[in-house]
Amino acid sequence: MTFARNMTAALVLLGMASSGALAQGPAEIARQHHQATTSAIVADFREFLSIPNVASNISDMMDNAAFIEDYVRRRGFTSKVVSAGGAPYVVAHRPGSDDAPTVLVYAHFDGQPVIPNQWSSPPFEPTLWTDNPLKADAKILPWDQEVFDPSWRVVARSAGDDKAPVIALMAAIDALVAADKMPDVTVKLILDGEEERGSPTLAGVLEQVADDLVADVMLFCDGPMHQSGRRQLVLGVRGSMTVDLTTFGPNLPLHSGHYGNWAPNPNEILMHLLLSLKDDKGRVAVAGFSDDVRAVSEREKRAVAAMPSVDAQLKRELGIGNNEISSERLESAIMRPAIVVRGISGGGVGPKARNIIEPTAQASLNLRLVPGQKPEALVAALRAHFEKMGMTVSSDGPDAGSARERHLQMVPRPGGYRSFRTSIDADVVGDLKVILDRLGDQETLITPTMGGSLPIYLFEDNLEAPIVILPVANHDNNQHGRDENLRLKNLFDAIEMYAEVLVGLSDES
Repeated sequence: MTFARNMTAALVLLGMASSGALAQGPAEIARQHHQATTSAIVADFREFLSIPNVASNISDMMDNAAFIEDYVRRRGFTSKVVSAGGAPYVVAHRPGSDDAPTVLVYAHFDGQPVIPNQWSSPPFEPTLWTDNPLKADAKILPWDQEVFDPSWRVVARSAGDDKAPVIALMAAIDALVAADKMPDVTVKLILDGEEERGSPTLAGVLEQVADDLVADVMLFCDGPMHQSGRRQLVLGVRGSMTVDLTTFGPNLPLHSGHYGNWAPNPNEILMHLLLSLKDDKGRVAVAGFSDDVRAVSEREKRAVAAMPSVDAQLKRELGIGNNEISSERLESAIMRPAIVVRGISGGGVGPKARNIIEPTAQASLNLRLVPGQKPEALVAALRAHFEKMGMTVSSDGPDAGSARERHLQMVPRPGGYRSFRTSIDADVVGDLKVILDRLGDQETLITPTMGGSLPIYLFEDNLEAPIVILPVANHDNNQHGRDENLRLKNLFDAIEMYAEVLVGLSDES
């Protein structure tokens, strides 16, 4: 099966209604279905979101897997739960005919940990809001609505990241089956129960099930839409890894009045090291860090240039006056590697502050990788950078009797992702753009990469199918934070998109 042949079939299916081949397009079929069954779809989403899903709690994740297995079984899927020593994965299969094309869909059903008292409504008690709860005028609504306004938000952990694709895809299949328009296509699922932990056992899972995942195309259904609200086809993600740093001062807390200006302060040492990581223009200043970066192609540059600029909008939304490099738009910035200081700890602040010089200070660095970069090379570059600054770098604390203030403990965390990017010239990109453009008047944005990370590289290593990303969540979904949410319109639009894609990628005429 080739995508050229798929597209011929899609054109027959979608463009020849006058000849009686298809009275309605797939998106319209899906729209009528979700409009008629909104309450049931929303109720399913609400039930799914009510199951706690922090990946470290294996019991909760097994409850989520059980819900999924039952939910997809009712749509003709066979499934199994697979584990390689971590959280569960659900692998499922809805067969077409022997020569039907195969679409493999990835999503994840775990979520970030929660701090319930920071939320405007309980994170595992899905709540209907008029708008993003972080807005002052947003209000809670009762669930017993006769009509659901598409602008309303469902607030719960994993509403935006990433339980919605499971509900939307099944609703799309329901719509096509009910209209007797389900195409001859094999649909396979691999649903990840530990993505928010870096999918640490995914490699082991793929060793068990790689043969079950053979497909013609793989769709990663995760991530937010473009900030403009336009549909987008995303071709890649940045890689991600974490490096923890610890600096050292005296071996016991010292009174800051008695010893300030004399005893080395690990907080100040740490700040000095962190400030050295970027130059005055916000670019990474670590020698060798960007040596292996694959150049952005001219076509990728043109794709970015064609995207509507959202910088001014985001500055207003976020209350910032300028970005790190004022002349660089967001979509270009996320195509560069990054070092982000994601957390610092070195004593108390506010009412917990004490007049002491602490023995240690810590920082956590998030490294974002782009194509060409290897995690081990970046760790080596960081080490060399800090050694050039006079630090003794090791994965352990300082030896007894050594000068503690010259020691830096640097520990790369396990897990993390390499970057991934499908070529913008790949046939699947053009094919899917034609299909997605049928969903509305505006052209689909071709986005070379998103800023976040996904474990796509492991599928790249183990499968031969081309891989693209179809994000569905609203950009302001507060993912990973408090009051995570999904705008209902994004759920409904996802149902229509999946219906269009399933038919468009089918081999049926």
